[in-house]
Amino acid sequence: MSVRRFVVLTLWGSLLFLDGSPATAQVSGPLQQKEERSVQFLPRYAFHLGAEHLSSGSSRFVWDTNFGGEIDFVDYGFGRATFGANYQAILGNEIRAFDPNQGNYTINALLSGRHKGFEAAVQFYHQSRHFSDRFKVTPIDWNMVGARLGRTISHDTLILETRIDARKVVKRTTVDYRWELEADMSIRRPLPHGTALIGGLTGRIVGVDGSQNRGTQHGFRAEGGLRFEGKAGAVEFFMADERRIDPYPLEFGTAHWVSLGFRFLSR
Repeated sequence: MSVRRFVVLTLWGSLLFLDGSPATAQVSGPLQQKEERSVQFLPRYAFHLGAEHLSSGSSRFVWDTNFGGEIDFVDYGFGRATFGANYQAILGNEIRAFDPNQGNYTINALLSGRHKGFEAAVQFYHQSRHFSDRFKVTPIDWNMVGARLGRTISHDTLILETRIDARKVVKRTTVDYRWELEADMSIRRPLPHGTALIGGLTGRIVGVDGSQNRGTQHGFRAEGGLRFEGKAGAVEFFMADERRIDPYPLEFGTAHWVSLGFRFLSR
């Protein structure tokens, strides 16, 4: 199966789940909280810390680490205002055993409304990319505005979360991006003793302006693993297969790797 077909099927699958019948599914989870009319201040937060070892065959891509989270500043009953941020450090072994060569920042702000189990939001997205222990003068960043549609469904013992983001670039430096379409599905099946099977699938399509002599870009990520619940948080161990768009700053292209990793999550 080609990468393009894989990504398109991911997007189509997300749309099918978003259109699931409420007669056979119950809404749950943080994305679709109970539709109350009372206003709540800081009702939810979610933080993550994780790392994965990459089998990429390149000395520039050995570890991928992420730290970040999101906070609902206010839930106004029929929706919420959310702010999220993430810091990503990518390490290789070109200069030393653990050689950080990238530090990338992502900011995402959303304002949403809920209706019949769905949550729709407008969003502002910013990403900037930086070299670590490397010289860089040219900025690499872009701003996007767009929309998100999401849903969380519980059916028997399965918990499914799905969302689709559509964003348009409004300001950019160095990159050739014009728009982005991203779909994400994650599934969790609880097991005895606070454990669960987990899986995830993400498809990404990026439109470009042609200045780098390339067409529309396609990327994906598929992962599966185990989750262990604790009193204050959870830890997940997973294996992933990924095709990443433009993995190195100031270079245009894709890279493919398989990874093993873990992530700590707040409850």
